[in-house]
Amino acid sequence: MDAPKFSAVRTENVTSMIRALKTLRAVQWLMLASILLYGVVGELAGPVARAVDPALSYLFTTLAVAVVGTIFVVRRTLVLRAAQSLATHPDDDLSLNQWRTGYLATYALCEALALFGLVQRFLGCTLQQSVLYYLGGFVLLFFFRPRPPASL
Repeated sequence: MDAPKFSAVRTENVTSMIRALKTLRAVQWLMLASILLYGVVGELAGPVARAVDPALSYLFTTLAVAVVGTIFVVRRTLVLRAAQSLATHPDDDLSLNQWRTGYLATYALCEALALFGLVQRFLGCTLQQSVLYYLGGFVLLFFFRPRPPASL
């Protein structure tokens, strides 16, 4: 009698994982589109480029390096650990929630990186200065697409 019960639980958890994957992919694509929108808005609505205090550029660069480092820490501590746990115990709801939260936190940090470019653009930086932040956020967000754990 335990076999059908276990099978139903496993099917439900696989369905939860598939639902989470679809949601994360939708969030990822929407955030990728928003980064492209930041570039367009920055160019159309941003002020004319002017000289900006170099200390401000150093500040944004330092923040960007910190954000990228945080992205890799979040991935290692939340996403990868939860994926390992889900590979061996696919019925673990806590690991599934941690896995999903890790991806959402990663995406939010990638979006923050792109927002640095938009903020710089509105402070008067040139497109060449801002595009590095847009590209960094876009590439990292694209690179960290959600992948199901190995057992699913």
